[in-house]
Amino acid sequence: MNQPKPPTIGRRTVLKAAAAAGVAQVAAPFVISARAAETLKIGMINPFTGVYAAVSNNELIGAKFAVEQMNAKGGILGRKVELLTEDSANDVGTGVQKARKLIDRDKVTFITADVNSAIAQAVAQVTNEKKVLHIVPGGHTDPITGTDCHWNVFRVCNTTAMEANSVAPVLFKKYGKKWYFITPDYAFGHTLEAAAKKDLAKMGGTVVGNALTPLGTTDFSAYLIQARAAKPDVLLVLPQGGDMINCMKQIAQFGINKTIHVAGLQQEEESLIAMPPASRVGTWMFEWYWKQPGVPHVAEFVADIRKRSGGHVPTARTWFGYTALWSFKLVTDKAKTLDAVKLAKALGGLELPPQIKLQPNKVYYAAGDHQLRTSSFVGEAVANPKGDPEDLFHIDTVIPGDKTSPPDTETGCKLTWPA
Repeated sequence: MNQPKPPTIGRRTVLKAAAAAGVAQVAAPFVISARAAETLKIGMINPFTGVYAAVSNNELIGAKFAVEQMNAKGGILGRKVELLTEDSANDVGTGVQKARKLIDRDKVTFITADVNSAIAQAVAQVTNEKKVLHIVPGGHTDPITGTDCHWNVFRVCNTTAMEANSVAPVLFKKYGKKWYFITPDYAFGHTLEAAAKKDLAKMGGTVVGNALTPLGTTDFSAYLIQARAAKPDVLLVLPQGGDMINCMKQIAQFGINKTIHVAGLQQEEESLIAMPPASRVGTWMFEWYWKQPGVPHVAEFVADIRKRSGGHVPTARTWFGYTALWSFKLVTDKAKTLDAVKLAKALGGLELPPQIKLQPNKVYYAAGDHQLRTSSFVGEAVANPKGDPEDLFHIDTVIPGDKTSPPDTETGCKLTWPA
């Protein structure tokens, strides 16, 4: 049988094929780069391990839900959003290192960091140097939006002054003027104590003692013995996270709450859940609470988060992470740019819509200090809830952020903008 002859390939055909192959070799890396550029990266730094792991991971749940919603709506300026996380491990040096990695190597457009106030302040120095828009979700110490403020740094959670201003008048009026403090010995605790002492002095009260406790304290017995001996009207418990849980357990064991009114300027759902019922006592302030009948969109938010958190309700920390991430999209939608300076100027004064603020009062970023004016939920811890087992707080009043925050002209913030 005769085999057919193969087709003749001319020189011109060979040259065309070679040229096409060359174009393919040049184009392929370009296509890959273009695809990579389509993703907009946001970096999140938090102590996902250690004493603040529970609150940090709830902030992450809120942030992830925000990214999910944003991507369903076309992302940010048409680009899919990707959230990159790093563990600061409650260490300032680690937090700074992770911030530089996210910015220099991972090329994030925005940063959100950190639960730990000292780390949040240190990361703010890095993001300011790099000109990256930075939202602090849950680091409370006042200087972040006060004396150490930066043009590129904003904050969601209350300042310690806002926390003190919401609770101190209630404690003084109802429970007495002699106060003893148990204070975590780092930036957050110091500013929280100072804010409460300032309010107490204005009202004519007296500080009868203060115990400074290291972060990670497990045995509070010596501090509590000193506090009981001072015979205060009010015992102010200022530690948070695991330290708060340990301290409140030992307060109940010693029976201190039976003779002294126990209170604090900030309480967390995560802490109350982890305590035995006998430890759930006192007057506190929540920065957001999940049970707000009649407030638009709250019930839907709670239901959506339950699906993503093993059935647990969202906490204030969940809302912090959610709001911080959504703020990036809201401001880019407004300014139609990724230029950090233009975005920062647009974010100052931005009011959150009902589906993001999830509370009754006006919530907005003040242009003068970049602090979110958000509400304070003041009330009492609930030992044994009658309905939902996670309904561990009874709200007496919700105070608007404009009433708890000093004017931005009095926070010590003087924003310096790039030329």
